[in-house]
Amino acid sequence: MAQYAAIMLLAGIGIPILAALNAALGAKIGSPIAAAFVLFLVAGLSAAAVMVIGQASGSLKALPTAPKHLFLGGVLIAFYVLSITWIAPHFGLGNAVFFVLLGQLISAAAIDHFGLFNALPTPLTPTRAAGLAIMAVGVFVTQKG
Repeated sequence: MAQYAAIMLLAGIGIPILAALNAALGAKIGSPIAAAFVLFLVAGLSAAAVMVIGQASGSLKALPTAPKHLFLGGVLIAFYVLSITWIAPHFGLGNAVFFVLLGQLISAAAIDHFGLFNALPTPLTPTRAAGLAIMAVGVFVTQKG
């Protein structure tokens, strides 16, 4: 479990860095859309390399049988990258990430509570709701301080 937590901590650290780098790239080249495209090109090539190295390319054979709604994850990541790349330079990276984190807290609680998308159901108890509220207030306070 500790290795999972460490990997997810690193992923969380990477999200604002990704946002800052891509926002700067979009400003530098004059197009947040082009910057997002370049990000996805680099990400796709990186994922392809890991897939080949990990010998997982055979898994692509099952792709046509996957439910089509599962591909919406790609649309959601594109929306995130396009929106953060465009908005962060105008709104501030901290403000943009604050609202991303708030959205993540809300959606994670709903997904867990209802067991959506085959997630392990975790009821939203009053204690858990209080913890999420404290996290949300903590994120808010970091932007007001």
